[in-house]
Amino acid sequence: MTVQITLAILVFVAAYVLIAIDKIPRVTIALTGAAIMVIIGATDDHHVFFSEESGVDWNVIFLLLGMMIIVGIMRHTGVFEFLAIWAAKRARGRPFRILIMLVVITAVLSAFLDNVTTVLLVAPVTLLICERLAAPVIPFLIAEVMASNIGGTATLIGDPPNIIIASRAGLSFNDFIVNLTPIVIVLMVVFIGLCWLLFRKSFHFDPERARRLMALNEREAIGDKTLLIKCLVVLGLVLFGFIAHPLLGFAPALVALLGAGLLVLLARLEARKVFGDVEWETLLFFAGLFIMVGSLVNLGVMDAVGQAAKDLVGDNYLGASIGLLTGSAVVSAIVDNIPYVATLAPVTADLVQSGGAAAHPLWWALALGADLGGNATAIGASANVVVIGIAKRHGHPISFWTFTKYGLVVTVVLIAVCVPYLWLRYYL
Repeated sequence: MTVQITLAILVFVAAYVLIAIDKIPRVTIALTGAAIMVIIGATDDHHVFFSEESGVDWNVIFLLLGMMIIVGIMRHTGVFEFLAIWAAKRARGRPFRILIMLVVITAVLSAFLDNVTTVLLVAPVTLLICERLAAPVIPFLIAEVMASNIGGTATLIGDPPNIIIASRAGLSFNDFIVNLTPIVIVLMVVFIGLCWLLFRKSFHFDPERARRLMALNEREAIGDKTLLIKCLVVLGLVLFGFIAHPLLGFAPALVALLGAGLLVLLARLEARKVFGDVEWETLLFFAGLFIMVGSLVNLGVMDAVGQAAKDLVGDNYLGASIGLLTGSAVVSAIVDNIPYVATLAPVTADLVQSGGAAAHPLWWALALGADLGGNATAIGASANVVVIGIAKRHGHPISFWTFTKYGLVVTVVLIAVCVPYLWLRYYL
């Protein structure tokens, strides 16, 4: 048994390191690690497919799948391009005003869509607007990806770590709205101020170029008005289902799947258009990750870590919350926050179970630290990597240190704002 535990820990640590290095596709790492866990007997088919404690978390998988299908269909309407052009025109071509509107739109979209999807939709239009204004693209892209990470913190479906936390803790869509949305609004106000301080030298107004931008017609971006109406109706029903979960009794994953099925029926698009935008690699990555973490649960490793954490924390749950907030931010700056939260969720669950109501804010500390910590470096979140790739393809390379010198400032300030929030909201 000791040899088996040692092997399982080595496999898990090796997978974690390889994910952090980001030289091999993370889905390959996760599935290989999961396969090795099965081969060494750390888990089996029953635990993988049917165990709530140590198997694949199907609530997370199917919630992501449903939302990916809905977003993939909405992409064909042109509504996201419409929003970006509309924002630029309302800002009258003034770069800082445009930046404010784009980051706000990005944050709001990221509260309801996957961060990677949001930046994939907003970045191309940002490139177009910056080209028309002769404005530097890099500050806009960096600000948008950071806004996506901040906005995604606000809701259950905004960021994959939140989905993992909600599933493990039994938290509802409304729980995230009540506990995290207020501080996210404050963080966005602070972030906009930081954007002015960090990027103020980039905001040069050119009246002639602004006039040309104003000539763009945002309505031309809408390619299918009928489909857009259908998408908005279904999305509204899905959000209502999330909010009304306590009354309806439908889990968020089921609501998302029902909404996706209804929209597929109404849209009548080709299968490749419906399912082509689903990030199957991401879903398989989650599955492999859950199997690896579940293997450590089966072998008692996570129980041992949880007991050590209980002994360390004692009754000081305020200190534990602040420690988890800052520690999560530091770790998430170095490695992807998804595997980190998947690993810490069982430990946090043990702490909350033993500590009761006083320990419950640990969930919000974990979410805030992991989500906001992703802004600190270029590899802290998947959306960061995606935007850097887009910028490079369009001739605007963003180096690791260019991103990080801004990201560290933003993350330190935002985490500092979260500390008094946790204290005032839950422990004063």
